[in-house]
Amino acid sequence: MSRMSRKRVTGSAACCAAALLILPACSSDGDGKDKVKDRTGGVGNLSAREISDKAKQELLDAKSVHISMRATGSDATKDTDSDTESDSDADTDSDSDDPASMELTLDRDGNCVGSMKMANGAALELVKRGDKVWVKPDEKFWKTQVPGGEGEAAAEIFKNRYVHGTTSDVMLREVSEVCDLRKVQKEIEDDSDDATKSLAKGEPTTLDGTDVIPLTGKDDGKETTLYVATEGKPYLLKAVEKGDGDDTTTTFSDYDKPVPSKTPSADESVDVSKLQRQLQKI
Repeated sequence: MSRMSRKRVTGSAACCAAALLILPACSSDGDGKDKVKDRTGGVGNLSAREISDKAKQELLDAKSVHISMRATGSDATKDTDSDTESDSDADTDSDSDDPASMELTLDRDGNCVGSMKMANGAALELVKRGDKVWVKPDEKFWKTQVPGGEGEAAAEIFKNRYVHGTTSDVMLREVSEVCDLRKVQKEIEDDSDDATKSLAKGEPTTLDGTDVIPLTGKDDGKETTLYVATEGKPYLLKAVEKGDGDDTTTTFSDYDKPVPSKTPSADESVDVSKLQRQLQKI
């Protein structure tokens, strides 16, 4: 079996880490001393700790959510000049396999629709409905994730088509693990980071037309700013983490909106068994 099937090619751990940026801050104390004019529906007059706890709970209770992540910095923006790399080089350069950007709508039933672009420039599209999975890697993904001539052949054979199968296939199961919102929420709930990160409230402002209140905190040389909605429910709408030359911005939207149910057609798809047979021949 190819290296593509032996590793989590979508960097699912990195994906979850992006979604969990806010957790240590959400469990830490804010000073709660500064009060703001009540243009926030009352949320702005809570302490930073209370606001972040409410935002955390909304994320825990969400039935679905859209997550948009973008990382910038030395590791996140590296791009290989060559379309091929050796198997050993790829294994030691794990950062290039982590998502540098992501758009993902997912729910608690494990359904999702989205796309990811890796730090090395490779990209893929992903659709999961129930136990059925569709993955469409681009040419660079095939060439960098499948070693040697196998990647070039796969890129040509499966060009612009989804590899389709179910979660019973190891490769597709690993790729689609990012789709499980329940797993993300469980990691949020189980988080036990005891680091002291003092949160401070900023002045109420707007984010894409929505009234928000920013909360800022520092820990281990990194600064995190959380933007929590003060209109309607206190949803976390944006988290920005800066420091050590790497910045990550994660936005959360479409809370509780259903994941689009459309799936790729048979004409757009190739059964995963064909991919496996083809790779064995090469």
